[in-house]
Amino acid sequence: MQNGTRLAAVDLGSNSFRLEIGRYEHGQITRTDYLKETVRQGGGLDANRNLTPEAMQRGWDCLARFGERLAGFKPAQVRAVATQTLREARNRDAFLRRASELLGFPIDVVSGPEEARLIYQGVARLLPQSQERRLVVDVGGRSTELILGQEYAAHVTSSFRVGSVACSLKYFPEGLFTPQAFQMAEIAAQAVMDEAQITHDRQSWDVAYGASGTVGAVGDVLQALGWPEGLITREGLDDLVQRLIKAGSAERVRMDGLKPDRRAVIGGGVSVVRAVFDLLQIEEMQVAQGALRQGALYDLLDREQPETDVREATVGALSHKFAIDRHQAARVSSTAVALFRQVAPADEAIARDERTLRWAGQLHEIGCLIAHDYSHRHGAYILENTDAPGFALPELVQLAHLVRSQRGKPHKLALDLADDDALRPLVCLRLAILLCHARRDPRLDGIALRETGDGYVLAVPAAWRHQFPQSAHLLAEEAQAWQRCGITFALDEA
Repeated sequence: MQNGTRLAAVDLGSNSFRLEIGRYEHGQITRTDYLKETVRQGGGLDANRNLTPEAMQRGWDCLARFGERLAGFKPAQVRAVATQTLREARNRDAFLRRASELLGFPIDVVSGPEEARLIYQGVARLLPQSQERRLVVDVGGRSTELILGQEYAAHVTSSFRVGSVACSLKYFPEGLFTPQAFQMAEIAAQAVMDEAQITHDRQSWDVAYGASGTVGAVGDVLQALGWPEGLITREGLDDLVQRLIKAGSAERVRMDGLKPDRRAVIGGGVSVVRAVFDLLQIEEMQVAQGALRQGALYDLLDREQPETDVREATVGALSHKFAIDRHQAARVSSTAVALFRQVAPADEAIARDERTLRWAGQLHEIGCLIAHDYSHRHGAYILENTDAPGFALPELVQLAHLVRSQRGKPHKLALDLADDDALRPLVCLRLAILLCHARRDPRLDGIALRETGDGYVLAVPAAWRHQFPQSAHLLAEEAQAWQRCGITFALDEA
């Protein structure tokens, strides 16, 4: 990446939406702009876990303003990430369609472990180089992430469905602060995160860091009350809780360092932080500067090169875990990409599709370890339900769709036949699997794929049909299958 390139990250959190813009210089990203708006989407989920129209509109209005600020940025310069509220929302697709249009860029809903990985990256990038073993805690609006790592590597990532907004709505519904409410909130939070006592036990880390809004807000208040700057202690938390109880309600809280938008959720936020302190035997926690949005910015850099793209390592790990025949995977993958390059126009979106197609070829037999019959369905299920570092949920859905659709009758696959960008990679993957059916490298000299107005033509050398009769037979069956969808597929033997 060239020095001086501007990069942007959008964090669609449960309490606030944030836009971070930075400039890349010699391996580092320096902030140039930062925008934050409190949208409180986490409090806008109804009893059926649907975002209310009001919550959606607040989000859309904010993203429209962010979109104006991002005018002129290229797709490779922007990463927008959505977290727990949109993981939960049943009507998230309706929100995201409009949201992406207003923002001008796609929005990735990430899994809890992937959110945790990005948080750790953001924190680690803004800390001095050190061999210390780190515990990073991020208390969000509807989830809390706990990460163990060292230097830039996150080793253990966990996400729990408890946060400041959800906790405040349930245990401080009228904004009233009582000893009983704090006790119940902390007990409930500990119950949700109970397994962290084992996965993040006190012997596995040296220094605890707190990231993002809730921890930052608590740290600001404690500092204003005279506690050490940038440090949260058990004694400080106890002091803060007593002051909140004395105030009696969120409306009556008046503390230096507490911003108005944090007042309504401070009770739940402090309760979750105290629960983490008790569970993990934390005596003090340093307030970190980095957070999810910084992690997303540096992830943009990592995605530029295969050797630094975490997703490449994830695909390799899945291949090993599910005992995939790596030679067959490699030949199918390379064949599919070779065909794809013959028909796809060159642009950034196509480059992303080619990368996904390559991964689909490498993982197309991932379901065979479960059973060869219906292995394509087993494979899709694995991909849709695995923790895959580096991948956003939409990326996994697209990958799973290709793996599921590698075989079977096209007219039964619920395909959008009018969407060339979705259809093109699938055609190339299915053709590659057919051409590699003998589990040896196919002869591709003289083979060319081209698009026509209503389908595809595969040109092959003269006498190819007689040299490879089984391949020709399989391609003829494939052509008939696509014909039932109204898509022509012809074999042109020159």
